[in-house]
Amino acid sequence: MYTDLLGTDRARDVLVERLPSVVDHGLSFCRAIYHTSPMGDTVEVAGGMDAGMPDITVRPVLSTLAKLPWEPGVASCLGEACEPGSEELCAEGPREVLRRALSRLTELGLEPIAGPELEYYVCDPDPSSPTGWRRYGDAPGNVYTAGRKGDPDGHLLRTLRYLRDLGLGVTMGNHEFGGGQFEINLDHSGALDAADRAFRFKAAVQEIARTEGRLATFMAKPFNDEGGSGFHVHLSCLDQEGRNVFDGPGPDGLSETAHQAIAGVLEHAPALAALFNPTINSYKRFGPDTLAPWLIDWGLDNRSAMVRIPPERGGAARLEVRLGDASANPYLGIAALLAAVYLGVRDKLTVPPPLEGYGYDSAKAAVLPGDLPTALDALAADDALIGVLGEKFVSSFLTYKRDEVARFQRHVTDWEFREYAYHL
Repeated sequence: MYTDLLGTDRARDVLVERLPSVVDHGLSFCRAIYHTSPMGDTVEVAGGMDAGMPDITVRPVLSTLAKLPWEPGVASCLGEACEPGSEELCAEGPREVLRRALSRLTELGLEPIAGPELEYYVCDPDPSSPTGWRRYGDAPGNVYTAGRKGDPDGHLLRTLRYLRDLGLGVTMGNHEFGGGQFEINLDHSGALDAADRAFRFKAAVQEIARTEGRLATFMAKPFNDEGGSGFHVHLSCLDQEGRNVFDGPGPDGLSETAHQAIAGVLEHAPALAALFNPTINSYKRFGPDTLAPWLIDWGLDNRSAMVRIPPERGGAARLEVRLGDASANPYLGIAALLAAVYLGVRDKLTVPPPLEGYGYDSAKAAVLPGDLPTALDALAADDALIGVLGEKFVSSFLTYKRDEVARFQRHVTDWEFREYAYHL
């Protein structure tokens, strides 16, 4: 399996006796799969429909091969997307976009280490609901609990064990703030490996839920009366001797490099939002008093800031970037983060003072983009970030996402009918 621009897993089942042939020749997929909407529409991105819907070649990465604990007799692995008949990687392939950003940090002698944290909701079927689903185990106040109190069917423990056996490096999980909402943490590792595991984690959680007859959704904010789901990334950088370069004798116990990295994230935050918050729905998670960021700021052990610096220092010194929501493609979110860190360190940017107190006062810092079109415009205008991520990828992503915005703006919602139809 491999990821499209949205972050959806695309795949093909191969009989095991045919695997040697697939290793030799790869599998052909229509390139337009990269540009297919969640509803199955093919978006007119350059190199897809206009070019006659040509192929890409996807080759299995056998080092990622692992048995599926919930599906006896089946193993899965990641695929690497290449141009047909060559070893050249697809420029708009999210895994290659991340690899490109990673190489720029490597030029500075830095090795980024990432630890993803992802939240999601679990739903049970409910034919009486307008959506067909209701929140699983929906009871108030089960924040940071374990056991059957907030998880009556044992979903979390079962999922943790499956993910452990799949080799994804999960560490722990808990019931989150919302009814039917859970969070599972993954080990810190090299940025590409962390993104691989986060991508496979999301696909696995959704598949495990399907085997239970349930829906697991990483949608940013699926319910009006509950908070959204985040994708937080803990990030540190090692030098060539394996030392954490974010630890230091400077202010706040952080190095100059750490402050430059923070400054880079703040400088490019409006553009980062397009990749960390990539849907129309994403921006309904933001706002004051949401525990999601709203302003472009940073703080010391402050969960109301966009960039939180956890209290540990030494080898554990790190940034926690809280901008992302769970609908983000892990490869693209982490790639954008590394690009911003690279630019901050390369350009020796200066960080503003850290946030003091509660971080929802717009007099203290600039506000993040309030909707997807604004974030897309910020990405399109950020030439430095585009230079790291690649012009072909950014052009494809912007075309794909602006089509999503246009389709939404033409769609009549239930809210509009309820608000206007009776009186107007």
